[in-house]
Amino acid sequence: MLEGTWHLEAWEIESEGRIAHPFGADATGLLHYTADGGMAACIARADRPNYSTGTPRSAPEPERLAALESFFHYAGRWEIQQRDGQTTVVHSVTHSLNPDFVGSEQVRVVELDGDALTLSAMEGTRHHRLRWRRG
Repeated sequence: MLEGTWHLEAWEIESEGRIAHPFGADATGLLHYTADGGMAACIARADRPNYSTGTPRSAPEPERLAALESFFHYAGRWEIQQRDGQTTVVHSVTHSLNPDFVGSEQVRVVELDGDALTLSAMEGTRHHRLRWRRG
């Protein structure tokens, strides 16, 4: 059902009737689901600049911070579950750029229409919608 590679089309957060794009309307991303239950997701701002030094080890701190703030990643295991009458995918996080995600379960409601996938989640009053295309 979800196995394969997906490319990000949009990440939207709706709150109080407003829609925001946390990494911009042209953000890029990949989502991989393997048949044996592995998964990895990454999203990046489209206009990320290179380090002035060519490496993060010697780059100025503001450049390293900008790189961190413009990239999102986690990986782990996945499984489909039914929760509250909805089909969900549960990502059990084992690795993440954000250390607070490690050990967490990221639960997403699944809407699959051919090669179009929407994953959504509520975070307080914020509704996250991530639209992906298989390919």
